[in-house]
Amino acid sequence: MTDQEGVNVGQTRKALAAAALAALGLMGVGAGPAAASAGDVLLPHPGPEGLVWVEERTGDGGLVSGGAWEGLPTVLTVACEGGGSVRVTMESQQMEVAAFSVDCPAGDAAVGSVTMEAGVVRPGSFSVAVDASTESIRWALTVTQPE
Repeated sequence: MTDQEGVNVGQTRKALAAAALAALGLMGVGAGPAAASAGDVLLPHPGPEGLVWVEERTGDGGLVSGGAWEGLPTVLTVACEGGGSVRVTMESQQMEVAAFSVDCPAGDAAVGSVTMEAGVVRPGSFSVAVDASTESIRWALTVTQPE
């Protein structure tokens, strides 16, 4: 896909997303499916559609990133385990665009996800906050924009 000046929009968007990930230090190596043992990754690397991959954190956390494009849908996915729950909110250009909770069983991984239509996440920066019910909750998240 190209814009009016003939620039390849897909390549430009992917380059911006990669630069934003590198700047935030959130890039990682892919792994297998969600698993609950301490040595396994809760969510695999999202691949080329990924804007952000937080491999694993415990307790409260979040991120701020750039590189979103309003021409594609945006998918926010969170996996967690540890006995309790996480409350997840996403803001785009200082407006809340998603909010959901995921129950995090002890010993097993649970996954929650929300898909926002193209245009809901505005171009540029966005933030995601994760509020864990206990500091021992293990969680991971991805933000993707599938083409």
